[in-house]
Amino acid sequence: METATAKKRDRILEDKIETLIAIGAATAANCIPCFEHLYEKAINSGITLSQIKRASDIAELVKKGAHIALTNSVNELIGIEETQNLPCEQTANKSCGC
Repeated sequence: METATAKKRDRILEDKIETLIAIGAATAANCIPCFEHLYEKAINSGITLSQIKRASDIAELVKKGAHIALTNSVNELIGIEETQNLPCEQTANKSCGC
């Protein structure tokens, strides 16, 4: 049976980092109940409002990039020459690597 110390030592990410990742995932998934739950967890664990906002902002960039990449692919398939630039360094018709 593992001790509490062994379990803690085996953790790869700190709880605060995992909560921020989950906040980003909830934002990208448009899951308001998840975000509200994670927001309370974050505040109670000492995560700052600016850290919460940054995690949410990063998720929005990724989500926006994925949508633009999809729109560009659809346009290309149906013969529309117009493309939009992604919010990262990738080319407009490739997958976003934000």
